[in-house]
Amino acid sequence: MLASIVDADLDVLAHLAAVADPRAGAVATFVGQVRDHDPDADGPVTGLEYSAHPDAESVLRRICTELAVDPEVLGLAVTHRTGSLVVGDVAIVACVATAHRALAFDVCRALVERVKTEVPIWKRQQLADGARTWVGL
Repeated sequence: MLASIVDADLDVLAHLAAVADPRAGAVATFVGQVRDHDPDADGPVTGLEYSAHPDAESVLRRICTELAVDPEVLGLAVTHRTGSLVVGDVAIVACVATAHRALAFDVCRALVERVKTEVPIWKRQQLADGARTWVGL
């Protein structure tokens, strides 16, 4: 299991390698990246700045441990990025390996949704006009 928060580029292939298992018939992967717009923003988005609470990684590990209790979950890997990112940069990678696709998709979605709602990570948008706004507070 890989569960980390880093201030560096994310490697999708490393996450795939972390969940590799000969019993797996499916690996569901989610790659979240910075987009150039937000429906609630007053203009184009040029970047995001992510910051994390010191306990964020332990919360992330707890979520992974809880999801990995299912014996059909053969591998779990998730990393969230912190720091300044520009449009197109990868902010989160999540991979889940299972024997069959339905469970892989379900667990991967649950993992990403729980990261978004439970892990204390905050983001501040940078807009094209120089304005900065906190999102989701």
